[in-house]
Amino acid sequence: ADSRGAVLDFDFDGTAGPSPGNLNATPAVVRAAVLYVVRCLVGREVPLNEGFLRPLRIRLPGASILSPPSGAAVVGGNVETSQRVVDVLLGALGGAAASQGTMNNLTLGAPGFAYYETIPGGVGALCGAGGAHGVHSHMTNTRITDVEHLEARGPVLLESFELRSGSGGAGAFSGGDGVRRRFRALGPVQVALLSERRRSRPYGMEGGAPGQPGGAVRIGLDGRQVALGGAFEIQLREGEEIMVESPGGGGFGPPD
Repeated sequence: ADSRGAVLDFDFDGTAGPSPGNLNATPAVVRAAVLYVVRCLVGREVPLNEGFLRPLRIRLPGASILSPPSGAAVVGGNVETSQRVVDVLLGALGGAAASQGTMNNLTLGAPGFAYYETIPGGVGALCGAGGAHGVHSHMTNTRITDVEHLEARGPVLLESFELRSGSGGAGAFSGGDGVRRRFRALGPVQVALLSERRRSRPYGMEGGAPGQPGGAVRIGLDGRQVALGGAFEIQLREGEEIMVESPGGGGFGPPD
């Protein structure tokens, strides 16, 4: 413990500078991520109040992606960077391999229709247990909409929703699998995605393999597939499709 009585010191020195995009996370988001991780590691029910934070010390560098200057865009920090902070902390403390590290924020829009969802993925394995398949990991705090409600209210058809078998990293305990979610437009539909881990893979721990990255493709009327990035906004024509694949979690321990 230091002079303040802190028993856990979270020092984010070395964090990159502010993002030119919208992935900056406010100090409040970082604080929430730290609180979440510590509560996971305590292993018992702990009241969620200010007293729980007294033994914790959080140090953030000035003018960074975790402490951005006034006016910096922060919309992606809460849904994306928060996930990466959790992965970093759990990895540094040896608690778990990386989970999907993104919320896969998908929005659909058409005249009289607006829809937003976060897409589940794979959870990182830990010593003694494999990662969960196809769930909203960590602090996402959302449930996906029932397909009947989505199709009844919007000009879209959900063609498929399935696990990406084998997308979790191999290990003594395997990472959880991501999912594959495919929509068909029944009329002109605007589609946007904000996501991460499309190039980098969720890392494994203690010799475990990383999970597979996510991806997205546009499927034209002729069936031709065009790969899309992790963040995009496109307009689908009637009959065109969008398919989103979420990342798998990392494995823990060397595979047999």
